[in-house]
Amino acid sequence: MTVKAYGAHAGNLPLEPLEITRRAPGAHDIQIAIDYCGVCHSDLHQVRSEWEGTLYPCVPGHEIVGRVIAVGEHVSSHRAGDLVGVGCIVDSCKHCADCDEGLENYCDHMVGTYNGSTSDAPGHTLGGYSQQIVVHERYVLHIRHPEEQLAAVAPLLCAGITTYSPLRHWKVGPGHKVGVVGIGGLGHMGIKIAHAMGAHVVAITTSESKREAARALGADEVVVSRNADEMAARAKSLDFILNTVAAPHDLDPFFELLKRDGTMALVGAPATPHPSPQVFNLITKRRSLAGSMIGGIPETQEMLDFCAEHGIVADIEMIRANQINDAYERMLKGDVKYRFVIDNASLAA
Repeated sequence: MTVKAYGAHAGNLPLEPLEITRRAPGAHDIQIAIDYCGVCHSDLHQVRSEWEGTLYPCVPGHEIVGRVIAVGEHVSSHRAGDLVGVGCIVDSCKHCADCDEGLENYCDHMVGTYNGSTSDAPGHTLGGYSQQIVVHERYVLHIRHPEEQLAAVAPLLCAGITTYSPLRHWKVGPGHKVGVVGIGGLGHMGIKIAHAMGAHVVAITTSESKREAARALGADEVVVSRNADEMAARAKSLDFILNTVAAPHDLDPFFELLKRDGTMALVGAPATPHPSPQVFNLITKRRSLAGSMIGGIPETQEMLDFCAEHGIVADIEMIRANQINDAYERMLKGDVKYRFVIDNASLAA
């Protein structure tokens, strides 16, 4: 079937209207009419070839919410009319140790929602900046938020799970003091989720102007990282740091905030590397530098259920599909609080 979409034919070209082909649902597939798709910084990196290996035409989008319109004959997990989500994964090998443990995000053969290898035309996956998508039932999530929150749920499928997964893995909860570096699309979700988990949350930002906004999101303290006195006052005070910044920066000042045995987990993915941290900042307090990438399907469902229970959604600005190029430029300037979401109904115009 042919559907309307927005994508690019090269990294130096703007996104434009396209027509793409979606396969008919197979026995284990679910066909979804996409209502909303969040705009992730990864979309910009990939579509502009700032990350290697972009396949064109590139149709980004991996924060997808919508409604089931058809299911394959062997699908029992969903039915027509269900509110569902699709995140960053649409396939994996299904039988390796990672897949067996519900950690499909670490499968060596994970297929991304866009720019992943597939037998469907044009030979790679095309994402959520489109009217419909067809996905194997294993990778389709239940949405339990009220329908009126659906647009604000969309960013949970990437920004939500990207921050939830490391907070859960490092067992953040009551009695923990947690720093969140960067108050943007990822960081604002990290603050909300860590607060709901019962942690004492310290928001860390370069911008004095974000101090009150961070408190409104649930931060117990706010530190402006350019203020040496504020940083020094928090030395060796944090159990865990979630670093969400998607631009290269000096990691050493943040290590100094960690207690002995503290961990800083990186979830932001810059186009070029961070400067290497000083080894002595690690070895003198047995600190750890770690990374985390989205989450597996069971954990993503757990995150969605947790957020529904706690009333957590993203702070969003709705755009039409034909505003996406302007939205990318604004995103580069940090001019969004805190996530753009495409109203996919606008693709029909």
